[in-house]
Amino acid sequence: MAASDRDADADAEYLRFFPKPSPYENQREAMDRIRDALDEERDVLFEGACGTGKTLASLAPALDHAREEDKTVVITTNVHQQMRQFVRDAREIHAGEPIRAVVFRGKGSMCHIDVDYQECQVLRDNTYELAETERDRRQLERQQEELLDAAREGDDDAAEARSAIVDELEALDDELDDLREQNVCERYYENLTAESDEFVSWLYDDVRTPDDVYDYAEENGLCGYELLKDAMEGVDLAVCNYHHLLDPGIRAQFFRWLDRDPEDVVVVFDEAHNVEDAARDHASKALTENTLGEALNELAGETETDARAEYAENVLRAFRDALVETYEGGVGPHGDGPRSFDAIGENWADVPVANDEKRDDLTLAFLQAYEGRGIGKDLDAAISLGEDLEEAYEDAYRNGEATTREECQTLQAAEFVDAYLTDGDALGQYPTAAVRRDAGTNEVYGRAELYTCIPRDVTAELFDAVHASVLMSATLRPFDVTGEILGLDDPVTMAYGLEFPEERRRTFAVDTEPLFSSNRDDPDVQDAVAGVLADAAEFTAGNSLFFFPSYGEAERYHALVERAVAGTCYLDRAGEPAEELRERFVADDDAVLCTSLWGTLAEGVSFDGDDARTVAVVGVPYPRLDARAEAVQDAYDEAFAKPDAGWRYGVEIPTVRKTRQALGRVIRSPDDYGVRMLVDRRYTSASRTGMRKYSVNSAFPAEERAEMVDIDPEKLKFAVLNFYGDMDAWGDDGPPAP
Repeated sequence: MAASDRDADADAEYLRFFPKPSPYENQREAMDRIRDALDEERDVLFEGACGTGKTLASLAPALDHAREEDKTVVITTNVHQQMRQFVRDAREIHAGEPIRAVVFRGKGSMCHIDVDYQECQVLRDNTYELAETERDRRQLERQQEELLDAAREGDDDAAEARSAIVDELEALDDELDDLREQNVCERYYENLTAESDEFVSWLYDDVRTPDDVYDYAEENGLCGYELLKDAMEGVDLAVCNYHHLLDPGIRAQFFRWLDRDPEDVVVVFDEAHNVEDAARDHASKALTENTLGEALNELAGETETDARAEYAENVLRAFRDALVETYEGGVGPHGDGPRSFDAIGENWADVPVANDEKRDDLTLAFLQAYEGRGIGKDLDAAISLGEDLEEAYEDAYRNGEATTREECQTLQAAEFVDAYLTDGDALGQYPTAAVRRDAGTNEVYGRAELYTCIPRDVTAELFDAVHASVLMSATLRPFDVTGEILGLDDPVTMAYGLEFPEERRRTFAVDTEPLFSSNRDDPDVQDAVAGVLADAAEFTAGNSLFFFPSYGEAERYHALVERAVAGTCYLDRAGEPAEELRERFVADDDAVLCTSLWGTLAEGVSFDGDDARTVAVVGVPYPRLDARAEAVQDAYDEAFAKPDAGWRYGVEIPTVRKTRQALGRVIRSPDDYGVRMLVDRRYTSASRTGMRKYSVNSAFPAEERAEMVDIDPEKLKFAVLNFYGDMDAWGDDGPPAP
């Protein structure tokens, strides 16, 4: 049924979940189209400019559809600030139309006794068995008392039955003595033995955060994580992070906790342009040299009692030795490789191993080092032994023979080696090695990794399984590329630009020299670009936010701009907390903040009003094209069989999306105003004919290109001055003199 055919009463139904007085015109149209798509079980790609209400436009029709069809809406993001915004939106919805909503977070951040997942699993099983056995004993005790009364009245059958129950009670007492010797979780025990009605009433009286649940459980001696899991069945709305949907195993558990089959779930992905990278990360597998060493130590204790240990050692030692040989050859132990060991830091640095015409260097080194009965046989023995050891460790912890639940390193290592050797040359799989320096020991050690290049290998299964999905972002176009990369079949697509007054914004493409690697270090080019940025900052009525292709470039221009502006010039550095810096910046007046476009401030963060009036992206911020990025391009070229698919899908489109995200940090409401700047000749409309293949102008959506005004660097300050003058931004003080 098309939106135009839906009667007015039905049309208003989803508005019960829209907590604002009335939607924007585009929001209303988007809600109609999303509601229709969900009825037809179709996926939706929804692009909406920053600040235009995508979340509510997606949630309102999704919740209405779910209420009618007995389904659950799951909304997910990978941005912490957006998670907080979801809670605020859900609370507004709940205030007008009560919904059962949960906000879910991983066990690690909600555990009151700080144990890992494996230990928690054993503790939970032990505690459940103890509580169940105690319940059984209480039930038998009641039966024994009833039979005792009957026996006293002369019922011989009752006396005989009571005698049997007494024997059972004695056996249960012995069992309970054993169970109480095992490791249990006292908080989970309280969950199992206390009434939960009060918690459930409290939980759904509002929309509670994981911190709220943790505090409630802490105060009442309960396990908040398990309380929340048990209370999630059949909720209207669940809020979670990408991890709970993109990891197939965790997703299956999560849906079980919701008591929903996949076809009964409507998924809403926020910041969906990030799904591509997140899916790769969730699908990739890695194994460190340290884990291999721990596995070999584990096997050393088994060699005298289990013949499989020797076979397992054959394969794992050969793989460990091959890994060390490979990264030492790639780095140069004496400084004679592509980089010196002395230059290795605490972050992982890739050591490429892939070859075009043969298996990767690590596999070849392993084949040279391996000696045994046969790789397949020895791997089977390693996995079999690992599974038995894993079970033995669990039994030891369960029975109280160990204070912590040990994890089997042999099993972990053997399963990775098996996957690496089996899948390393498959389409979309990129084998690589890496090295880093341990901060504690200062020792260098390696890692083997099987990196997944093609996201749809992960996401297509999810989108095929659920009832429908809505993927929303300010930067999803081109839709055909997004759909193809993620494996979406014939999605409904919609795009809405800024519907705020166009006269309250300017977008300038500044005709500076293009910042190619060949001229990036030219002092004249640097001075010209810095001059443009200083002019923009000087004539901006408020703060200025400048994005660069890297933290290094941000630092370079911070030094140049700082000398030329009167206000404070802040620098965002790699590895340092950005939120505190952001708070100091927005509290300032007429300040400048220099940061990397690939940092944390380029998306999911709002700079409202004077927090940032002018935003600039300097250069075309292509990511560093290392071997891993080239592997993605090669995989895309082969998988999608289109001209330049690798470069366009893997590099150009993600870069332009990041640029558009950065520009969206300003103009967040109808009353807001500001200037957006693209500082590089490649952004200008003239570059489409003057620079041809180097131009990125055509990579922007048509309506955004229409707003870009090509401008010479020396004229920029006057254009900025005139714009803020038209906005009466300086008030009675008047503008600065040009």
